[in-house]
Amino acid sequence: MGKTFSEKILGKKAGKDVVAGEFVDIEPDVAMSHDNTADISNKFYSLGVDKVYDPDKHVIVLDHATPASNEKFADNHKVIREFVKKQGIKNFYDIDTGICHQVLPEKGHIKPGFVAVGSDSHSTSYGAFGAFGTGIGRSEMAVIMATGKIWFRVPETIKINVEGQFPRGITSKDLILKIIGDLGADGALYKAVEFSGQTVNRMSVASRFVMSNMAVEFGAKVGYFIPNEETIKYLDQHAGNHWDIVTSDEDAEFEEEYRYDVSDLAPQIAKPHTVDNVVPVTGVEGTKLNQVFFGSCTNTRLEDIKIVADVLRGKKVHKDVRMLMFPASREILLDALKTGLIEDLVEAGVVMMNPGCGPCMGNHNGVPADGEVVLSTSNRNFKGRMGNKNSFIYLASPRTAAVSALTGRIEDHRKF
Repeated sequence: MGKTFSEKILGKKAGKDVVAGEFVDIEPDVAMSHDNTADISNKFYSLGVDKVYDPDKHVIVLDHATPASNEKFADNHKVIREFVKKQGIKNFYDIDTGICHQVLPEKGHIKPGFVAVGSDSHSTSYGAFGAFGTGIGRSEMAVIMATGKIWFRVPETIKINVEGQFPRGITSKDLILKIIGDLGADGALYKAVEFSGQTVNRMSVASRFVMSNMAVEFGAKVGYFIPNEETIKYLDQHAGNHWDIVTSDEDAEFEEEYRYDVSDLAPQIAKPHTVDNVVPVTGVEGTKLNQVFFGSCTNTRLEDIKIVADVLRGKKVHKDVRMLMFPASREILLDALKTGLIEDLVEAGVVMMNPGCGPCMGNHNGVPADGEVVLSTSNRNFKGRMGNKNSFIYLASPRTAAVSALTGRIEDHRKF
């Protein structure tokens, strides 16, 4: 019987042949943490260790509350800056760089065949580049700092085959929402998910990123893509050319296989207050909006910014709607400035914010008021997710968000 990509990657790291269900101790290639590093550093010192095992393995990005909005966050950032200096952690990106999941591949820290762990659940994002990317807890990260190691249970694998041509205006965000709605929040619990098929082979890096990023929303431990030609070109530019592309064997055993044909896929939307509460956008059409959040690690790459700018160019955001835009990184912001896309957005009435997570976690900028309705391009809509448990968050694609921002209510963009 052949091996799945996760059996191969974890087996190589463990130095032995492994099968799904087996427990392995490994040294990850990359260990990412962000603003929560302040708490992790306290846990690290509580273990009785003074020196980080391998400082070069760690990447720390300040992104969740940047710039600091209150004394607590400012003190946390201070602790982190002091910690990285003391421990000699050179891969540190301060508040001006962007969202961790975008910054790591941009800066060349993610490569195919890597095991990349992050103290953030959306570390599944790195599967878009052929890595075994997964989220871990803060205590686990503290142990990696102390010992360099972590244990995993080798996950079973679910294969999702995608075929067909996306209808005009439909994107991978609509597809992943459809999948999450069909399979449920625990549909791939602690499973490795492999996305495949002709449609997947044609996807851009940004489109793949969306699906790996949100794989955790239906419970996946990993959301994996075999790098295609465009991904390899991106890696050549950002990460050099020393890596191993790992693929599942043709006779590998998959726990489940699902098939999707996107040819007739409609715009999808997740209703409050769970990500798997998904319906076609026609099911909530006309819902009045107060705020549109265009941002997060899911959907503010240059490809997304162009979609939104093309919709808004020469028009104005509805007078009753606040539309906030947070670029995923400084690099993306600079590219969007050079191409004139930012000018289009600002002239349309979009409020431009700094690269970072913004209101996604509800830490600062953009918290909605009681009873307000937010349409977000992010990945979660749990009660209180954006800082107010009495608000209502819908999740949709950038195109749905942009068209809806113009009319002040949720719209089916196919009508425009």
